[in-house]
Amino acid sequence: MTGREFAGSLLVEGTKITALGETLDVDALSDAVVIDAMGCLVLPGFIDAHCHVGIGEEIYRWEGEDFNEMTDPVTPDMRAIDGINPEDEGFRDARLGGITAVFTGPGSGNVIGGTGVVMKTAGIIVDKMIVRDPAGLKIAFGENPKMVYGEQKKMPMTRMGTAALLRQALVDAQTYKDKLDQGKEDPDKLPERDLGLEVLMKVIDREIPLRAHAHRADDIMTAVRIAREFNVDLVIEHCTEGHKIAEELAEFGYPAVVGPLLTNRSKVELKDKSFKTPGILTKAGVKVALMTDHSVTPIEQLPLCAALACKAGMEIEDALQAITINPAEILGVSDRIGSLEVGKDADIVIWSEHPFIITSRPLYVIINGVIVCPESTEDGTNP
Repeated sequence: MTGREFAGSLLVEGTKITALGETLDVDALSDAVVIDAMGCLVLPGFIDAHCHVGIGEEIYRWEGEDFNEMTDPVTPDMRAIDGINPEDEGFRDARLGGITAVFTGPGSGNVIGGTGVVMKTAGIIVDKMIVRDPAGLKIAFGENPKMVYGEQKKMPMTRMGTAALLRQALVDAQTYKDKLDQGKEDPDKLPERDLGLEVLMKVIDREIPLRAHAHRADDIMTAVRIAREFNVDLVIEHCTEGHKIAEELAEFGYPAVVGPLLTNRSKVELKDKSFKTPGILTKAGVKVALMTDHSVTPIEQLPLCAALACKAGMEIEDALQAITINPAEILGVSDRIGSLEVGKDADIVIWSEHPFIITSRPLYVIINGVIVCPESTEDGTNP
């Protein structure tokens, strides 16, 4: 289930959904905690498919800004998990907005920025909040790498330079893999261990996708060109001008994580930003997820972003899927989250009314079977 109407009961035991049905006899469960959601809407927890919560902390400046290791344009060995602070206020805001899981990771200052993670939005230890790590390798096209390294008079100063560095890194990973294979037969041929190339090997082996920051249509197509050249998996992130090439993207079969749309046109690449884009891509056959790019758009506004996409022409069911099951599938975690099904994690939100209605609010937010909102104040701390 995602956003389809359904009247019945849902049973949670431990961290999992264990039963779901119209005829479920909850009265027979004498020791169960019962939440009466009559008249409310029960949905799976929402998923922000691209943000920087925890790694770009709010209220801090340089103290909590760990987006980019901008000392080298190629840093595949950077791991988001080592820079995430679970006490970032953004996690609390996410829970209050019904967002129970996120993909968070490095920024777009580098050609290759490092690996990101899928994690829950409740917890005090990052390692225990993780759903998938690594969940993708961040790469970036367009203005950002050019700006960062052009100012340093280093490559890449051009879009050509960005593509060249990425290609060379992937070639180096292929060579490294070949040497490792040779080393199985002849230990003398084993190369020195290289953490960055180990990550790039996961891309070459299609264990994780490239997650490509690309706004302009030409940058999107460069990402597609390189992914096809090396036969690797790809997720287009931002996809601001995706509406211009929607049919082509559908033909290639790569998913798009669209946004942030609830923001101003802060740079030239965003001149054609439109809330129509997610709906156009979906109608063309592209699998679409929505994002806030928090803190560009505050993470709790993910449902509002989906509602505004509907206002611009996206179907309501498609918009609900774009913040539930679609991101779960794109992130490779749909076996655990993204829908209400027996065996999946008990990440559940009970809404006062449809979440796309501006006055709607989450009455209960449940993550891993634990009620995290309303928050307990018994010990004066957040859950």
